[in-house]
Amino acid sequence: MAQSIYEEPAVIKRTERRGVLHEITSNGTIAAAVMVGAALLALVVANGPAFEAVEEFLREPLEIGIGTHLIAMSVESFVNDFLMAIFFLLVGIELKYEMTVGQLRRPRQAALPMLAAVGGVCFPALIYLALNWGGQTHGWAVPIATDIAFALGVVSLLGDKISSETKVFFQTLAIADDILAIVVIALFYGQSPDVAWCAASGIVIVVLWGLNHARVYSLKPYALVGLVLWFCMYNSGIHATLAGVILAFALPSKSDVRLSDLSDWLQNRAQDLDEVYDEGLHVLGQNGFTHTAMRVERVMHHVTPPLQRMEHYISTPVNFLILPLFAFVNAQLRLVGADFGAIVMDPVTRGVFFGAVLGKPLGIISVTLLLVKIGFAKLPKNMDWVQVAAVGIMGGLGFTMSILISGLAFASASEVMAAKCAILVGSLTSAVLGIVFVRAATAGHDAPEDASAADAGAGAAPEASE
Repeated sequence: MAQSIYEEPAVIKRTERRGVLHEITSNGTIAAAVMVGAALLALVVANGPAFEAVEEFLREPLEIGIGTHLIAMSVESFVNDFLMAIFFLLVGIELKYEMTVGQLRRPRQAALPMLAAVGGVCFPALIYLALNWGGQTHGWAVPIATDIAFALGVVSLLGDKISSETKVFFQTLAIADDILAIVVIALFYGQSPDVAWCAASGIVIVVLWGLNHARVYSLKPYALVGLVLWFCMYNSGIHATLAGVILAFALPSKSDVRLSDLSDWLQNRAQDLDEVYDEGLHVLGQNGFTHTAMRVERVMHHVTPPLQRMEHYISTPVNFLILPLFAFVNAQLRLVGADFGAIVMDPVTRGVFFGAVLGKPLGIISVTLLLVKIGFAKLPKNMDWVQVAAVGIMGGLGFTMSILISGLAFASASEVMAAKCAILVGSLTSAVLGIVFVRAATAGHDAPEDASAADAGAGAAPEASE
């Protein structure tokens, strides 16, 4: 019997290390913990002796340009406008995946969580407006968002107390929530549009569509054109991070390898390798063997669609570099000498806090209850009303997108501070309340069974997509 190609101890060790590293970097709980840690570090730095040095660094000017066209921005703006465009690229990839093979491809399955997301956007906005009527009403969108990474990281801490169907429901709701937040940013928080740069952005989008239509499966052309699109959109007045979403939808979701013929082709190449292999030669002299092996490697690389390849390349940097950087840069709250009474009584603080902590569960739970009671939809299998309430409560975790919107909505430092304080405290409150509620409601009970879901009106459930 032929020996395993991985019998070499050094190869085995490298492979095992990569496997462990992949498990760590793909763990949502760890990614959420890193982001929270970065935010806590920012609070420590902001209230310590290094605050002024960090603030000065974040205001340092950078220049980004194409040819003679230059963009001057600060380090903070680079993180919020450029690096976050890569985060939006990952969000767009997740959206396209769900629309292609996930929950969003079946409208009736996705209808309940998606409409619940609409309720989870409207109620927080209404609560904010009610508490800020005649004042800072332009901040109404700050409490509407749910942070996917943060929320699912907290849900994972509950283990089997939350069913897999509920997790899929929550993920679909959070994705729909992101779609609504993206639309809100595009419509309400852009600058006055520049017609010429908008036209240039449109032309670049056509180029991206042309690459997809021409079945270009290499990522490099898309990445280069995507950079040009970001540059044009930044100058157009449309929020530049939306370039990431547009690029994601331009990436092909199909493979340029005919999968049905791949097995036969690989068998033929395996025979070719056997024929050209000469065990008496050093590997550097095995030209025919290595040439055939490289050909197989190139083809196997193209089996994975560009959409998935891009996700593979950016998911770890986004979760462990970009989002922590964003959290660190935007959680710089100088609380030393601050008037906490004024912050607490600020209508912006109350509007954002109660919008997220109270508005999110009210919107999500009430819309879900209404749709189930009128017979429009049924709860997914193994999902009961306790878990619906848990989803509603933890929907108030709006860290990333809420901070981004607060920076767009408010001009004065006091308003931004009030909003960010409310976001941080509100997200923490929602996380703690959600965990305590689930543990208290399920104390002494096993994970939800089919019978309990049937009592709640369970029916056709979204299936978890891997």
